[in-house]
Amino acid sequence: MPDIKQHIRIPKNVAANNDLDFSFLRRKGLEYIQQLSGQIWTDFNSHDPGVTILEMLCYAITDLGQRIELPPENLLAPENNEDKKITEQFFTASQILPSAPVTEKDYRKLFVDIDGVRNCWLKPHKKSVYVDCKQDKISYNKADFHLTLPQFKQEFILKGLYSVLVDYEDEIQTEPQKQQIHDEIFLRFHANRNLCEDLIEVLPVDEQTVGICAIIEVLPEVDEELVHAKVLNAIDRYLSTGIRFWSLNQMLGKGYESDEIFDGPLLTHGFIDIGELEKSALRTEVRVSDIIQEIMAVEGITLVRDITINNCIGDEDDAEKWLICIDPGKKPVLCEKSAFSYYKGLLPVNVNSTKVAEYQKMLLEEEKQNQEAAKWNMELDIPEGEFMNPSETTTIQNDFPDTYGTGRNGLPSGLPVKRKAQAKQLKGYLLFFDQILASYFAHLGKVKDLLSVDNRLRKTYFTQAVSDLKDLQQLVTDYSMDDQEELTELLFSDFDNHAERKNQILDHLMARFAEKLGDYAFLMKQLYGEKAGEVVLKSKESFLSDYHLTSRQRGSAFNYFNQPPENLWDTNNVSGFEKRLARLCGIKNHHRRFLSESFVEIYMPDSVGEETVYRWRIRNTQNDIVLSSTVNYENALMAGRECNLAVEKTIETPVRVIEDTFKKEVTDNTVAGNFEVQLSPGGKYSFNIINPKAKPGTTAWVIARHYKYYHSKQELKNAILELIGFITGDFTEEGMFVVEHILLRPDVTQTVVPHTLFFPVCTDNCTNCSPIDPYSYRITVVLPGWSYRFSNPDFRKFLEDLVRKELPAHVLARICWVGNRKIRNSEDVNDMQFFEESFRNFLLSKTSLKQGQDEASLTEFIKALGELNTIYPPGKLIDCNDESDELEGRIVLGKTSIGNF
Repeated sequence: MPDIKQHIRIPKNVAANNDLDFSFLRRKGLEYIQQLSGQIWTDFNSHDPGVTILEMLCYAITDLGQRIELPPENLLAPENNEDKKITEQFFTASQILPSAPVTEKDYRKLFVDIDGVRNCWLKPHKKSVYVDCKQDKISYNKADFHLTLPQFKQEFILKGLYSVLVDYEDEIQTEPQKQQIHDEIFLRFHANRNLCEDLIEVLPVDEQTVGICAIIEVLPEVDEELVHAKVLNAIDRYLSTGIRFWSLNQMLGKGYESDEIFDGPLLTHGFIDIGELEKSALRTEVRVSDIIQEIMAVEGITLVRDITINNCIGDEDDAEKWLICIDPGKKPVLCEKSAFSYYKGLLPVNVNSTKVAEYQKMLLEEEKQNQEAAKWNMELDIPEGEFMNPSETTTIQNDFPDTYGTGRNGLPSGLPVKRKAQAKQLKGYLLFFDQILASYFAHLGKVKDLLSVDNRLRKTYFTQAVSDLKDLQQLVTDYSMDDQEELTELLFSDFDNHAERKNQILDHLMARFAEKLGDYAFLMKQLYGEKAGEVVLKSKESFLSDYHLTSRQRGSAFNYFNQPPENLWDTNNVSGFEKRLARLCGIKNHHRRFLSESFVEIYMPDSVGEETVYRWRIRNTQNDIVLSSTVNYENALMAGRECNLAVEKTIETPVRVIEDTFKKEVTDNTVAGNFEVQLSPGGKYSFNIINPKAKPGTTAWVIARHYKYYHSKQELKNAILELIGFITGDFTEEGMFVVEHILLRPDVTQTVVPHTLFFPVCTDNCTNCSPIDPYSYRITVVLPGWSYRFSNPDFRKFLEDLVRKELPAHVLARICWVGNRKIRNSEDVNDMQFFEESFRNFLLSKTSLKQGQDEASLTEFIKALGELNTIYPPGKLIDCNDESDELEGRIVLGKTSIGNF
C-alpha cells in the first residue's frame, strides 16, 4: 500500500515512565504519600489541596525534564555574542583527531603533501658500528680493530636513522627545484620527528626503463588521440604509483569514519586514502596482466589484441616475458622504445602525437583542479545551537487556582486576617519547592560552562532568585534579588566543596579521553594534605586545556634542525613526551632552561667568621625577597630541606583559613594555618612560616620569616594571600631534560672518527652489558633532585614509573635525579650546572650543522652525561618491630634503587 494511503493511528499507550511523563510522576507521588501518611490522610482525590500541590510540582518537573532533553547544541549555545560560541567550547576534529607522524605511512603522507612530490618512501639508513670489547671502544671503521681477536669483536647497526626516496612530479626538472623539495622534507621531518629518530639523507628515486608494445582495438566513434592520452596516463599511474588527495565528503562517501579520515598528520591538500597509500609502494615487478587491466579500464577500448613488455635493452629474449622484476629502490618508467598501435575494426588508425600531448595537458589540468578542490572542506561541522535560556525560572504559585491566594491576584481584601495568614504560610511552604526548582534550572544553564575544557568557574553550586512571586519580601529576609553570587553563597556555601566537586567534573571530562590522574591525586594528598585538592585541580585544568597537543605529540621529539638560539634554550621547543609528562605529574614549567637557577637562593652570608654556614631565601617574579631563613645551617643540604619545608607549609594552608582568621581579632602571635602574625612595638605587621609539629617559641617553630612590614591588617592579609598565590602558582623548581642518545652520534657520513667522540661503552669482554649499542632508542632523563616533591622517595618512584609508561615501548630510559641547588657566591660547580652548560653548548652547535658536530661541545657533553650521579635523600634503617619508629626518610632493604637504567 502506498504511504500516502496508509492510516495514521494515535497510540493508546503513550506512557514514558520518566521525568517527561506527568501521569507517571503523579502516580509515583501518590504512592509515596500513601506510604508516608496513609494512616492520617485518606482522601487522594483531585480536589484535595495536597494532590493539587503534587500535580503542580509534577508539571514543573516535566518542564525541567523537557529542558534536559533539549538537543546538546541548544543547551551549549551562548546567550550572546560575548560568550564563547559552541565551536569554541570543543576541540574541532582537526585539533583532536590527528596525531604527529608515528609510522612510515604517516611520514609518507607528510612528505607527499609537499608541492612537487608525487610519492616518497622511507627506508632505514644502515650504519654499522664496530666494538672492541677488550679496549671498550667503538668505531665506524672496521679496520681500527684489525689486531683484536675475533672473540672480542662485535658490531651493531644504528637504529632510528632514515633515508627518504622521492619521486618528483613531472614539472620538477631542475636541480634547484629538487633541492628546494629536499630542504622542505628535512624541515618537515624535524618539525615532526619521533623520539630517538633522525633523517640522514633525501635521495631521488632511481629509474628502471620498461618497454611496452601493444596493439589495441577501439570503438569506431571514439577519439583515438584522447584514448591514447588516457592509456599513457593509466600506465604512468600504474608504474609510478602516484597518490591522490580526496576531500572530506569524498572520504565519508568511501565509507571511512571520521577517526579513520583524520588518522595521522593533518595535511594541507586534503586527505589520503590509506588503502591507496598501502598499494603505492615501490613496484618490485611489472606484469603484463596488470597492464592489460589498466588499458581495458580506459573508456572506448574494446580489445588488446597483442602486448609485450621488455627491459628496453634490446634483448630479444625479453619479447616473450610476461613479468619484469624491478631492482630494489627503483621505480619503473616507460621507455622511448614503447609503441602503441590502434585499430578501429580491421582498419589501423594514425595517432597525432601533437594532439595527444594537448590531451595529456588537459587531463593533467583536470587532475590538478580536482586535487585543488580536495582541500576546500577539511573540517567536520559542529552544529550551531539556538539559545533557549534553559535557566529561566518562574514560580509554580502563580498557576494555582485563585482560591489558594498564592497567585498574582492574591486574596480579596475583605477576607479575615487568619485566612490571609494561612495563604502566606502556604506561600512560604511552596517557596521551598520554588527555590529547589530555580536551582535546578540555574545548574542547567551552567552546563555549558561546567563541562567546558577551559572552565574557570570557582563554584560548582548555583541558584537564582524567584523573582515573580508577589509579596516575596514578606516571606523571607536577606534574599538578594539581583546578586546571584550572593544568593548562591547564602544558600550553598556550606555544601559547595569546590575542589572536590570540580575534580569530579574534570575526572569525567578526562575519562572521555580515557585518561586519569588517580595515582597522582593520591600522592598529592600525602604530600599536601587538605591543600592537595587545589593542587590537583590546577594540574587537571592544565592537562585538559593542552590535551589537543599533549595527546597528538606524546611520542614526538624536539626540533633541533636549523633553529635560532632562542628556540633551543629558555624555550617551549621540547619533546611532546616532556610536555605530556609535565602535565601528568603537575610540573608547572616544562621549558628547557637552567634549572639550577630558580626562585630559591642558597647562599653563604658574609661576616660569619671562619665557619662556613648557609642560608636560603625565596624571591618572587619581581625579584623581591618574600621568605628568608631565620638561622644558619651547617651545609647547603640542610638549608635546602628547610626551604622545602617552608614551601610545603605555605602550600598546606588553605586560603579560606586565612580569610576566616582575619574576620576575627588578629594580634601578635595569632596563628592562621601555618602562618604566625608578628606585631612590632611600632604597630607594624609581618608574618612567619611555622611548623605546627614543633614546640612554640623554639627555633624549630619558626621556619621562615617575611621581613617586609605592613601598616594594617588588610595589607598583611593581602601579603599572605599573595605569597600563597605565588607559591602555588608561579613558584617552581621543577623541570626536566630529555637527552636522545641518537643525537650524540658522530657524523654517520664519515668513516674515520676519533674514538673520543663516541659514547663510553661497557662490554666486559663481550660477556655483559647487553645490548652494547649505547645510541639506538635510548634516552637519559635528567631531573633536579632537590625540590620538595622530587626529593620525596614516593614521588620519585611514581615519576619513574610514569616515565616508563609514557615512553614509546621501544625506547629505554635512564633516569637521573641530579645535584643540589646552585650556591650563590660559591665557585664550586655541581653536576647539574656542568650538565646544563654543556647541554646548551651542544644544542647550539648541533643546530648549526646538518649532520656534522662540533667535536669540543660533543666531547664535553658526553663527559657531563657520564658524570651524572643520582642524589638520594638522607635516610635511616628502621626497626620493623618498633611501632614508634617513624617511616619518614625510611630505607627499605630490597626496595631502594641505587641507580637504574
